[in-house]
Amino acid sequence: MIKPVITEKSMKNVTNGWYTFRVDRNASKPQIAGQISQRFDVTVIAVRTMVIHGKIRRVGKKMRQIKRPDWKKVQVRLKSGQSIAAFQISGEEKTEK
Repeated sequence: MIKPVITEKSMKNVTNGWYTFRVDRNASKPQIAGQISQRFDVTVIAVRTMVIHGKIRRVGKKMRQIKRPDWKKVQVRLKSGQSIAAFQISGEEKTEK
């Protein structure tokens, strides 16, 4: 039901305490908060939801158009001092000399 969204923008929001997930379109905010609390053993303070509309893409020689499915994105704010391991960057970052 819950899959982390790892992008540059979502990782930037982690520093402000917002974690981004992809969830089932029928899930409600209380259900999402409960699932994240159980799965990652954290306290959820706020939940933002948004439906991302599927893009239309062209396929094949005849350029048929196929619509990707719509999906629901959720941003969750955790209690200060808590974090989710899936969003932690492992290893050292490269530095320019």
